[in-house]
Amino acid sequence: MRTTGTHFVLCRSLTGDPVGMDGFCLKLLEAVCLGTSLAVSGVCYYLYRKNRKSVDKLDDAPHLVLDKHLKDILNVTPGACLQYVVIEGAVQPVDQSLTSPFQKEAVGVLQKFMLTEYRLVWNSLSRSWIDSQQVVHQRVNTVPFVLLGSDDTTVKVLCPLQASGLHMETTYEKFHQVNHGFTDTVLEYIGGQKTKGQLETEEMLKVGAALTGVGELILDTDGSLSLRPPSNGSEYFLSITGFDTLRGDQDSRAGWWRVLAIGFALAGSLVLLWVGRRYYCHLRARWEREQERREFERLQAEASRTGSAEAHQDGGHLENVCVICLSQPRNCILLDCGHVCCCYSCYQALPQHLCPICRQNITRVVPLYHT
Repeated sequence: MRTTGTHFVLCRSLTGDPVGMDGFCLKLLEAVCLGTSLAVSGVCYYLYRKNRKSVDKLDDAPHLVLDKHLKDILNVTPGACLQYVVIEGAVQPVDQSLTSPFQKEAVGVLQKFMLTEYRLVWNSLSRSWIDSQQVVHQRVNTVPFVLLGSDDTTVKVLCPLQASGLHMETTYEKFHQVNHGFTDTVLEYIGGQKTKGQLETEEMLKVGAALTGVGELILDTDGSLSLRPPSNGSEYFLSITGFDTLRGDQDSRAGWWRVLAIGFALAGSLVLLWVGRRYYCHLRARWEREQERREFERLQAEASRTGSAEAHQDGGHLENVCVICLSQPRNCILLDCGHVCCCYSCYQALPQHLCPICRQNITRVVPLYHT
C-alpha cells in the first residue's frame, strides 16, 4: 500500500512489474467495495441455498395423521424411526401447566418473558437521534407436553426450544414510559443517550393450541411416540400457523435471500466494470504516450539525417539542465506555453500533463534544436 496525497491505492504485481499492472493500481475504496459485495453475495447465496433446502425437505416430508395407526407404521419401519415427517395435534401438558402472572386464564406449556429497554442514541455522523433497543432481561419456562390426536394418541415433543417457526403467541405487552426530571434530561443530553422506557412482553404456547411439528418421529422402547430434532441435520419446526403458512414463510425467506445475493453480485460486477474501464483508459493513455515518444524520436532522427540542425545536448551549463532530474539536458519544448525546462524522460514521468513552470496544460511536445 502506498500513499499519494490523501489518496490510498492498493497495488498487486501481476506481470513482474514491482508497481503492479504496468503502473495500474486498484484503489482501496474499489477493493473494499468489490470484496464486500462479493463476500455479502456469497453469504446471501449460502442462506438462500439453506432456506431453499429446507423448503425442498418440507415438500418431501410425509404428512402423517396422529392416530393409533402411527405406531403400526413405526413398528414396520427400520429402527422404529422416521427421519422427517409432518404431524399436527393439540397441545397438552404431561403434568402441570404454566399460568400467566398477567392473565390468570392464560395457561400454556412454554412461557417467555422479556424486558426490552428503548433508548435514543445520538449519532455524530448523521447528527441526529436514532432509536436503539436492548434486551435487559429474558426468562423462558417450559414443562413437558405432547401433541394430542383425534383418538387420544399422543406424541411427546422433545427439545421445543431448539425448534424454528412461530410457536408462541403474545399474551401480554405493556410499555412503561420513563419520566425524566430536568437534571436527568441535561445529563442524558450530555451523555448522548436518552431512555424512552421499557417494554414488558410475555409469549406463551397455550394449552389446546393446534401445533404443527416437523421433525424426527421415533417409537421408544416403552411404546410411546416422540418428536425430536432430526439427527440428519434438517431443520426442526414447531408452528401454530399451520403447515402451508410455515412452508410459505420459508419459501418467501429463500426468495429474499436470493434477491439480495443477486443484488450484491450485480454491485460487484459494476465495480469490476468500473475497474476494467479505468484499466482500459490507463492502457489507452500509455499507448498514446508511447506514440508521442516514437514521434519525438522520429523528429530527432529526421533532424540529424538532414543535417539542418543539431540536437541540443549541451549539459555543461547549469541553465541547460533539466529542472526535474538535474542531470539530463533540456531537450524538449512544452506547447502551448513554450517553456523549455525539462528532458523528455521527465516529461513522460509527470503525473499530470501540466507545465512545471506555469502549470498550463501541455497539448504537444516537440524536440529542442540548437542551430
